[in-house]
Amino acid sequence: MSQDESGTGRDAQTPTGTGEPAGNPSRPSPVRQGWVQAITSDERFRPQDALGPAALLDAGLPLAVFTVVYTAAGRDLQLSLWVALGAGALLGVIRLLRRERMQNVVAGFLGLGIAAYLANRTGRAEDVFLPGLLINVAYGTAGLISVVVRWPLIGLFVGFATGQGTSWRRDPALTKAFTLATLLWVSMFAARLAVQAPLYFAGEDQLGWLAGARLVMSWPLFLLVAYVSWLIIRPAYHAHNARQAAPDPVDG
Repeated sequence: MSQDESGTGRDAQTPTGTGEPAGNPSRPSPVRQGWVQAITSDERFRPQDALGPAALLDAGLPLAVFTVVYTAAGRDLQLSLWVALGAGALLGVIRLLRRERMQNVVAGFLGLGIAAYLANRTGRAEDVFLPGLLINVAYGTAGLISVVVRWPLIGLFVGFATGQGTSWRRDPALTKAFTLATLLWVSMFAARLAVQAPLYFAGEDQLGWLAGARLVMSWPLFLLVAYVSWLIIRPAYHAHNARQAAPDPVDG
């Protein structure tokens, strides 16, 4: 049996990218390894993949279709809702047949279903956009509170995803990076509300502008903020992992 097969070779002792000996109980799970690689690798984030027309189409087409049909069909709410749901389902079928990513379609369709139900109950077309506004209020408030109490949400999310828990709180530089990233997300939620809430409260007359603002400030802005967050966190996270992997001076 070769060294690699027996687990006694060099690769088994120090797995690439982890800096931890084999057999160590704290060896990262595959999920943690993936997040560590995503944050610390030298591969560049490609905005054209995340902000391309496919992501924009998946996120915004159903609501755009709803707005167009609602305006053109004499404000027929029922017809507009069914056509929008049909557009979302059609996108899902196309992505499925082409074996493409379904995350945006599934999330968008579920959100659209909730929004359609609410608008159908109230009879107000602008209520299609209400769930999105409420989600921004909830996320923005939670993020701001987490910063005030010094438990930034982005740090909790990354710690959970990587399996490191809350050990990052012992690293001031990493804690600061997570705090800045969380504030960036809070700013995004606040910006959405600042633009979209007045249009929502203006009623049906501003429905087209509301739909346009929702489209521009949904996935394109979301993914841009995710990219900037990655730029903020990556150096501090890389340095943190390097310090964790360094030998203890006491042990020689």
